[in-house]
Amino acid sequence: MKVGLFDHLERSEDRALATQLDERLEFISAADEAGYYCLHVAEHHSSPLNMTSAASVWLAAVARATKRIRLGPLVYLLPLYSPLRLAEEICLLDHLSKGRLEVGIGRGVSPYEVGYHKIDHDQSREIFIDAWECLKAALADNLFSYKGPHYDYTDVPLPIRPLQQPHPAYWYGSSNEVGSTWAGEQGLHFASNGSTDKAKTNIDAFRAAFEKRGSALSPKAGFAGGAAIGLLRHIVVADTDEEARRIAKPAIEHHAASLNWLRNLHGSTEFTSRNNVHRGVDFESWEQNGMAIVGTPDTVLAEIRRQAEMLGLNYLIAYQFFGSMALSDAKRSLQLFSTEIMPALAEV
Repeated sequence: MKVGLFDHLERSEDRALATQLDERLEFISAADEAGYYCLHVAEHHSSPLNMTSAASVWLAAVARATKRIRLGPLVYLLPLYSPLRLAEEICLLDHLSKGRLEVGIGRGVSPYEVGYHKIDHDQSREIFIDAWECLKAALADNLFSYKGPHYDYTDVPLPIRPLQQPHPAYWYGSSNEVGSTWAGEQGLHFASNGSTDKAKTNIDAFRAAFEKRGSALSPKAGFAGGAAIGLLRHIVVADTDEEARRIAKPAIEHHAASLNWLRNLHGSTEFTSRNNVHRGVDFESWEQNGMAIVGTPDTVLAEIRRQAEMLGLNYLIAYQFFGSMALSDAKRSLQLFSTEIMPALAEV
């Protein structure tokens, strides 16, 4: 099993955003040295949940501060982009990172966020699929044409090409069976989240569709079957279970407040059940659902092994610096994880 990192970089009121950005670069550099596979970053808008919503800008800075770790928006919200403009960004970022880019794509889980951009959430999947087909065409050659219901290009030159040929690998993250099945049909690399039971439903749906397809769009030799099958988990490791829980509880609850911020602003719960997104506000519910894995190296390793066996994973996406967590606690957690847990996971 390989291990990557995930991040929203949510707003923390106890320090300046510039300080937070510097802390993240220090933390990611440590992960780079420790051998983490990839940094995956979210894209959210108009919310304290995500201060790096311009993923290409942020990852360009990260690319210059790291050497080996791969870099992946998880995801670019395709309905919010011009496919031509995004194709150019992807090519540039692939060169800036010296071929370390992993391209995650998605429609956007929040109706409020896409709504601020004048996108009807009920139409966003149709727009997303059209944008996806257009983006693939744009990255396939240095002159492209495409005609769909929302995007129409004729003989557009694209003199900048990706460093990785024919294109960087594509990823999809989903919290529901519809998206999971679609990702498998497309042969994309995949990540799920949510409670262990719901993640199993999503991963099973992905695997069934992927096996029917037969191969990955961009096979990766380092992952069994050629495709990453990943799971996002909030992970805190400390020298004792008690210390880990002391760190994790306020950090998780800060993070939960950020996740719920827009929903609370709009006074709605409608989209929560529709997208299988856990919105519990207390740490205990996150731990009970298997979404937060907290404790000593032995405690954390045992739970990761349990979930990996249950779900059939070959990739763990560890969210290790979140909420109100201090840099020192996050770096100690990363050190313990990388030295005492990652070597054992290589055999899982």
